[in-house]
Amino acid sequence: MKKYVPLILVTSLVFILFSCAPGNQKFIGDPAGFFMGLWHGFISLFTFIISLFNDNVQVYEITNTGHLYDLGFIIGISIFYGGGSKTSCMKKW
Repeated sequence: MKKYVPLILVTSLVFILFSCAPGNQKFIGDPAGFFMGLWHGFISLFTFIISLFNDNVQVYEITNTGHLYDLGFIIGISIFYGGGSKTSCMKKW
C-alpha cells in the first residue's frame, strides 16, 4: 500500500492543478484576470501537451480581462522557463 501513496498524491495534484486550465466553462461569466494569466502562463507547457490530445483544453484563455491577463501570462511563462537569467550566467570566453 505504501508504494501506491506517491502515485495517488501525484495524480491528485495533477487533477487539482489542471482544474483551472484555460478553456473551461469557468470563465464564461467571470473573465480571467491577472492571477489566472499568471497561472496559465506557468502551466503553459503542460496545457500545451494536453491540448495535443484533448480539444477541450487550450493554452491561452480567450475570455480574459485584456492587458492584465496578457501581462500575467507573460510573467508566468517567464517564471516557468527561467526568463533571461540563464543568459546572464553564461561564461564569457
